[in-house]
Amino acid sequence: MLGLFGTAIGAGTLFLPINAGLGGFWPLVVLAAIAFPLTYLAHRGLCRFILSSSRPGSDITEVVAEHFGATAGKLITLLYFLTILPILLIYGVGLTNTVQSFMVHQLGTTPPPRVLLSLGLILGLMAVIKLGETMVVRVMGWLVYPFVLVLMAIGLYLVPGWNGAVMNQVPGAGQFSLTLWLSIPAMVFSFNHSPAISRFVVAQQKEYGAAAEAKADRIERRSAAMMVLVVMFFVFSCVLSLAPADLAAAKAQNISILSYLGNKFDNPLMSVLTPVVAMIAITKSFFGHYLGAREGLVGLVSQQLRGQGKPVNEKAVNRFSALAMVGAVWLAATLNPSILGMIESLCGPIIAALLFIMPMYAVRKVPAMRRYAGQPGNVVVLFIGAVAMSAIIWSLIS
Repeated sequence: MLGLFGTAIGAGTLFLPINAGLGGFWPLVVLAAIAFPLTYLAHRGLCRFILSSSRPGSDITEVVAEHFGATAGKLITLLYFLTILPILLIYGVGLTNTVQSFMVHQLGTTPPPRVLLSLGLILGLMAVIKLGETMVVRVMGWLVYPFVLVLMAIGLYLVPGWNGAVMNQVPGAGQFSLTLWLSIPAMVFSFNHSPAISRFVVAQQKEYGAAAEAKADRIERRSAAMMVLVVMFFVFSCVLSLAPADLAAAKAQNISILSYLGNKFDNPLMSVLTPVVAMIAITKSFFGHYLGAREGLVGLVSQQLRGQGKPVNEKAVNRFSALAMVGAVWLAATLNPSILGMIESLCGPIIAALLFIMPMYAVRKVPAMRRYAGQPGNVVVLFIGAVAMSAIIWSLIS
């Protein structure tokens, strides 16, 4: 439970109050109501898909290749990489903005030019990774728990300052529906823990054998409930303690809600604690996603070389992958694109396709999954996936 919880709850949580709260209080209530089925049913479908393999212990790419062919297996590997890379870029932008804001508002200093600040931060992160990936992963795993406790503490601290400002914003039926529709991708991103599902299911299968499905389902259900309770309490507490203008200002400044709270409240502890927690959360998420993205890129380059009959120099491929990732993150952090815009336009569509659409397609096409056909939850997952993808398309067109 805590492993899945830690995968989902990270830097993405810090941007959800801004996106979800901008539309007002009442669309947020509906989003809170659908958060659990959105999270639990979609990830349960992915668990079932991985367990449908005739070869126990197969990971997601192996299961896709078994059911849909080798080409589809390579495509899923590519899609997973393309899911992780934009998130990595988001965290590069987010960390640069958080440090820049901290230097201006809390330290009272003038930050260096953005191009140098972002390069320094990224090279610093890479230096930490060079010290030892195993230790980095372990330390970042430990940071999950204090991070969650601090989130809850900040949510509780804000309770006395709750006001009705956001509740005064009552949208019409058309605006209400549009707000709800366009907020779904951010919800999908914030509760997504699909990168951990493959390893989680394989571990349950290894330990419990035929009982793995029931065990995985129980763990996923409880983990999703815990995620929704913690995150939505934090989101509601932030939204109820701020005015709509504050949320719009946070979006315009392209910073997380914690950085904005630290700048707004006249409390020495809050002003320092909130941006520091934001830095830790973004750094934690950056390390995890960097390791996954680099692995994916190394795999793609190696597959391409082998397909062309060329030898694979692992050291050279690793060096190229690391340089490519650093260059991409540095460019994004320097250009400072909208973080919420990147979530909506880059991360959402691929996550929705892999998490919502593919398992439901498999229910119809894969004999081993036909026993799940006709369940009401399938309709919910397919509908939310279609809504998420259509909302992203609409945002891009607009």
